[in-house]
Amino acid sequence: MRFQDKIVLITGASGGIGIKAAELFQAEGAKLALVDLNKTALEKASSEANLDKDNTLLVAGDVSKENDVQAFVDHTVAHYGQIDIFINNAGINGEFGLLTEQTLANFQNVLNVNTTGVFLGLKYVMKVMKKQQNGVIVNTASNGGLLGAPGMGPYVASKHAVIALTKTAALEGAAENIRVVAVAPSGVDTAMIRSIEKNTNPDNVEEARKQFEASVPLNRYATAEEIAKLMLFLSSEEASFITGSYYRIDGGQGATSV
Repeated sequence: MRFQDKIVLITGASGGIGIKAAELFQAEGAKLALVDLNKTALEKASSEANLDKDNTLLVAGDVSKENDVQAFVDHTVAHYGQIDIFINNAGINGEFGLLTEQTLANFQNVLNVNTTGVFLGLKYVMKVMKKQQNGVIVNTASNGGLLGAPGMGPYVASKHAVIALTKTAALEGAAENIRVVAVAPSGVDTAMIRSIEKNTNPDNVEEARKQFEASVPLNRYATAEEIAKLMLFLSSEEASFITGSYYRIDGGQGATSV
């Protein structure tokens, strides 16, 4: 198995891409440390995914708070001794609205989770990996990190920043054999996209879904499993010469733009 006895830390692990990645990593032999703001939701998701309790550490933590991030990284190392792979995945979409209508509070909240959270994860996990002289980090960016999106200014700004941090971290970690990459999905069929649909067209969510899917040449959303499988590939030895890059997984949506 590709990840036998590898230690995999995943944030945003109570649903969607995070819990599916956990399931797939463990199926290939990994030991898990799962982090989410909501411990109850994390426990429920872990149970529903039938994760091995003996090889799954569940930790509550807020990725936007430095003390929390340092604590869950330290807890993982204390429990397992190392961190081989970090899926830096926690994120929110925030409130929908044109820039002229956005509140500063919403803008800052989205960046606190999506950008500051990624930065703090990189800061503390890379310290561990530099001591180990190896490791892989996969950041969850977005197709929105490559494009503009009316009504989603805070979100796309935060995801553009994730791609910039990915490139910088890859350069800073290369000498210690730390690979850093990002995945950039279009819409994924998870609770987050349900929220975006509702914000886009509160009176007709189904119409919002149809419009989003129609913007994708393959005419559908991605599944969480499809994104997680790309994360596993990028974390594996099969991708040993890949670092500093982002990978669009968007049903061809990127082919419609530069």
